[in-house]
Amino acid sequence: MTTVRIKRVYDERSVDDGYRILVDRIWPRGVSKEHASVDIWMRSVAPTDSLRKWFGHEASKWEEFKKRYTKEIEHSPDFDKLLSIVKEKKKVTLVYSAKDPERNQAVVLKELLEKRV
Repeated sequence: MTTVRIKRVYDERSVDDGYRILVDRIWPRGVSKEHASVDIWMRSVAPTDSLRKWFGHEASKWEEFKKRYTKEIEHSPDFDKLLSIVKEKKKVTLVYSAKDPERNQAVVLKELLEKRV
């Protein structure tokens, strides 16, 4: 069974991370590729620019963001690709750059992936 975790890109890599997937549309500010230490950057599974800008990481919009993002990503071939990668790995860490560890796209992706793995 695959274990899916989430982690900020600014945190140090750990042996427990397994295969690291960056799930941001924009490369994280101030982070070198070496420090990010990601195995793949899947910007196409991140929220669209319009949804990301609408959300603006405002806690009051979180529930609506989850609904909109889920609708946006669930039927995407990019999500299917992510799902297939996750299924073939033992440990996967979805890496993100948002400041809020509880309200970001990696949280939503983790929930969706865990339902399907």
